[in-house]
Amino acid sequence: MIQQAHTAYNNGDYTKAFSLYSDLAQAGDAAAQASLGFMYQNGQGTPEDIDKAVLYYTKAAEQEHPLAMYNIAVLIMHGKGVAHDMFRAHEYFLKASVKEVPQAMYETAMMLEKGLGCIQNFSEAAFWYEEAAKRGNMDAFNNLGVLYKEGHGVNMDYTKAFYLFTKAAEKNVPTAQYNLGQMYDQGHGCEADQDKALEWCRKAAYAGHEKAKNIIAKLQSDGKIVF
Repeated sequence: MIQQAHTAYNNGDYTKAFSLYSDLAQAGDAAAQASLGFMYQNGQGTPEDIDKAVLYYTKAAEQEHPLAMYNIAVLIMHGKGVAHDMFRAHEYFLKASVKEVPQAMYETAMMLEKGLGCIQNFSEAAFWYEEAAKRGNMDAFNNLGVLYKEGHGVNMDYTKAFYLFTKAAEKNVPTAQYNLGQMYDQGHGCEADQDKALEWCRKAAYAGHEKAKNIIAKLQSDGKIVF
């Protein structure tokens, strides 16, 4: 029955999916509870109801459903429908990370890097960024690159930082494009190349990166580049 519900949801038949998930959720099915929470959160097949979203995410999270733990962590982090509590958010993100949810791994790493809801720990942040990166999270590639560039929690390694920034920049992560431009500008992990530095900085600027936009604007006003 859960597969029928998933199929109905994927086909856009939210009314049917909501009905099936509701029956299964009442019977204690964690996957259905997590999905029902998502539908309540996003107003799919039912009016949006953040309180019920929290209720069903919590029920599923108590059964250690990975995505439910991630979703309730996001709500707790933003204080949406539930009290804002960075320590509880970190706890849920970490639990979801152990269950191999890539975005949870990234959020866990971010919190460890910044000391939000936990004791700051750069080496553990690097570990979770790497785990997220292995599973395709491009922002994790960039942030791990920053740790290698700065030598926070890992040995400083410009070559590895350059590699990580390149991987993320090629997937159109604006911050990584900016960071890669800096590496080319300074010759860190690569041969200095002002043309490539400008190329990547320009791409970041086009994507809305504020620092990159300011650099491009200054170069243009100084007459050093022409669009």
